[in-house]
Amino acid sequence: MTVDYSGLSNVKPLKSLTAKILDSAGRNNRGRITVRHQGGGNKKTYRLVDFLQDKLDVPAKVETIEYDPYRTAFIALILYKDGERRYILAAKDLKVGDEILTSNSAPLKTGNRMQLKNVPIGYFVHNVEMRKGSGGKIARSAGSYAEVLAHESGLTDLKLSSKEIRRVSSEGLASIGQVSNPDYNLINIGKAGRSRWLGIRPTVRGSVMNPVDHPYGGGEGRQPRGTKRPKTRWGKVTGGRKTRNKKKWSNKLILQRRPKIR
Repeated sequence: MTVDYSGLSNVKPLKSLTAKILDSAGRNNRGRITVRHQGGGNKKTYRLVDFLQDKLDVPAKVETIEYDPYRTAFIALILYKDGERRYILAAKDLKVGDEILTSNSAPLKTGNRMQLKNVPIGYFVHNVEMRKGSGGKIARSAGSYAEVLAHESGLTDLKLSSKEIRRVSSEGLASIGQVSNPDYNLINIGKAGRSRWLGIRPTVRGSVMNPVDHPYGGGEGRQPRGTKRPKTRWGKVTGGRKTRNKKKWSNKLILQRRPKIR
């Protein structure tokens, strides 16, 4: 299955809002590969998306809904009444010709943006700021959203699409609605060549390597793993090991972690 792109505008990206990004293909600042299985792929142009959307009380009109090769969601080119154009994340059901507004007095309409304290309980929001003026950080990928659960003492409780519940500042901005392209998770790559177009190189299973190359390697035929716990190629324990810092300052803002997938 592929996503239906028929609703997108057949235009080239606005040149003044694009940039060229050097493709390092999983390499660090010394040129060494730190993330395997990356490289190649089609050339891409980066779109400068405005995640802040802090232009207050200036209405804007949606000119185009466009594909963005660097993200799963669609983006929208908006034209402000003062003549400035910006790219923003497109909300689900946002259409060309719609008018959006960033304002605390904005109506509760898809695409409008306001402080979280002004969003009623039960509404879906996206591109949510964790702190005032920091720019949207939460719910930015295709189909994602955060449900407003409660407002208390300058903080807002949000239920994310992963079922995690966390607190953010009520002064931060958030856009009404769900992020566009909710069918993205149904995509079937279909063939190996399409993965190469996306810049994903082949992955070799550890079980078919030699013992010198991987903890799972060696043996006659399809042997079991042979180690007590799942390990990486370098013998580091993986699979279920917690990676989040126990002393991270924002741990106190996470009221409920996302449920484990059995």
